[in-house]
Amino acid sequence: RIMPELPKFDDEDLKSYGDEEEELALSPPAALMSILATQELLLEKILECIPVGESAVIQPLSDEFCLVLGYLLTWKLTLAFFKAASSQLRVLYSQYLRRTKSLNKLLYHLFRLMPENPVISGPTSEVPNKDTKTFFTEELRLDVK
Repeated sequence: RIMPELPKFDDEDLKSYGDEEEELALSPPAALMSILATQELLLEKILECIPVGESAVIQPLSDEFCLVLGYLLTWKLTLAFFKAASSQLRVLYSQYLRRTKSLNKLLYHLFRLMPENPVISGPTSEVPNKDTKTFFTEELRLDVK
């Protein structure tokens, strides 16, 4: 709930950045970026032997599953933060992500985590291949029980 409120504090300091020749970058919240950096290192260790294009099989409720879920939820917070920022701040934040290569790492991880067949498993209907539910057509529920 607080992520959309945080860019307002950087917006107040935006005037102090001025016009300099060097490309400026502004970090999203340091605590969030610190967690993201740690998660990136751990995820790279888990996925290092899997080339981009092949999908990794992560067992539900395993340590790896919890790490991947935490990583993706951290990105969800980061994107909520970006969405609430002004366009000027987005430019500065994106420069930071470009310098740290965090967005590149996200894409590498996503292309190794995406399943080959995005069909949601569950009870099969009587009519096969009709209204097949996929991860792209259904809303994902991330409620913690």
